[in-house]
Amino acid sequence: MNILANLVDIPSKKIYPAKVTVVEGRIAQIQEIQPDKELPFLMPGFIDAHVHVESSMLVPSEFARLAVVQGTVATISDPHEIANVCGMQGVEYMIENGKQVPFHFFFGAPSCVPATPFETAGGEINAADIENLMARPEILYLAEMMNWPGTVNRDPIVMEKIRIAQKYTKPIDGHAPGLMEELAEKYVSAGPSTDHECFTYAEALGKIKLGMKISIREGSAAKNFEALIDLIDEYPEMIMFCSDDKHPDNLAISHINELAARAIAKGKDVFDVLRAACLNPIAHYSLPVGQVREGDPADFILVKDLEQFEVLTTYIKGQKVAENGKTLIPRVNNKVINNFNTSLKKPEDFQLYASGTKVRVIEALDGQLITPEIEGEILIRDGFAESNSEKDILKITVVNRYQDAPPAVAFIKNFGLKTGAIASSVGHDSHNIIAVGIDDVSICRAVNLLIKAKGGISAVSEKKEEVLALPVGGIMSPEDGYQVAEAYTRIDRMAKEMGSSLNSPFMTLSFMALLVIPDLKLSDKGLFDGKRFEFAEVFF
Repeated sequence: MNILANLVDIPSKKIYPAKVTVVEGRIAQIQEIQPDKELPFLMPGFIDAHVHVESSMLVPSEFARLAVVQGTVATISDPHEIANVCGMQGVEYMIENGKQVPFHFFFGAPSCVPATPFETAGGEINAADIENLMARPEILYLAEMMNWPGTVNRDPIVMEKIRIAQKYTKPIDGHAPGLMEELAEKYVSAGPSTDHECFTYAEALGKIKLGMKISIREGSAAKNFEALIDLIDEYPEMIMFCSDDKHPDNLAISHINELAARAIAKGKDVFDVLRAACLNPIAHYSLPVGQVREGDPADFILVKDLEQFEVLTTYIKGQKVAENGKTLIPRVNNKVINNFNTSLKKPEDFQLYASGTKVRVIEALDGQLITPEIEGEILIRDGFAESNSEKDILKITVVNRYQDAPPAVAFIKNFGLKTGAIASSVGHDSHNIIAVGIDDVSICRAVNLLIKAKGGISAVSEKKEEVLALPVGGIMSPEDGYQVAEAYTRIDRMAKEMGSSLNSPFMTLSFMALLVIPDLKLSDKGLFDGKRFEFAEVFF
């Protein structure tokens, strides 16, 4: 196969017309040819430097079918979401499902399953499991070390997992939101070499100076691009791009290509941008992904220009996998595994005795994972605490989905619902059922829809119900990715019609149980202070 294109040589910072010859999945020859203004640009494929495939609500084979259309050829994938549900069986599921399609899935060994002892999870990955995974060639790194207190304080269990990764000379991903100066230095010196959780320029710069690579994240909920992109001017070798969590409707529209286009629109050097988007992950993780050199695997894309990066064609190992906005990867049969065992609930299960009107409130921030603690005033009816929808102080609950237990109840601001409730069994990291609503009856209806479906997302109003079933671990669908994206779009629209002003209400909802991100979150065991790493009282 011969392809004529303007070849983008990122390391040499050159662009020249060339004939690229591909033989048996590899680039056999690159020959410079006469200039031709009509030729497309040939460049390495995009790489997502940190993503939880599960958060797309798609199994890996379906994720790949959508991602290649956006020019993505590889992902650095942390399977800790399914591991929190199904343990090692979940990790095996992701690896085997991903092998069924032409795409580069590079999985890590989940380092923090369960994420904390303050919530109920369905699986565990211990040090022996880490040893088992690290010995396997398809596991390329130790996935994000979210237990930053344990890392900083050299907890023996944490350090044993890090030691195992170091024994196999595999990189260790970090997760250290807000850590600066002495704390950051202690964290980095323990072994983590990347971070995707920086939300200020100063924080990221401090970590770069300690030797960390920074993955600039722009997902469906957490968005740090604007705060961090200027780092690429001075430190292009230290920057990568990632999505972390990308819902299916967003993935169907754009991926890492969008970040590249936005960086160019800000006047960033095209070679620096493409180095971050395509090459830096290959170097950091020693990936067997082609970089458009003779002898490399034929992993590359053809784009219309180097401004919008409109993807014309995607090749992986010489196989054309997407063309003109259409995926060419056929669907495969996707098995279903799950861990869901809780009974239907009653509205009174969500009642909360009131000991006053002043409560600690989780403040959800659009585009951020951090949730400040604020004070709010709730309503009291017959001695029970109720949502104060006029002030947008709504009831939030987390329901243990692995066994029958009383739901945890607290309050949250900025979801904006004026009627009904929304719920999700995608609730990072343990994936219990999480719901927000204006009254107990609506919350109960939304929760029970998910219990009946063995997982998914739901929305209920006075006259309407919507549910998107996610039977694979209660967090993924085995169905066609584009159909899942359409179904997600419908239920997302319904949540917004019910009053939510959040850009991605279900993605934001899924992070409200993520205890490792400060300040205030809710687990199935109660309200949790992420700064002090201890439980907190709902009422002052």
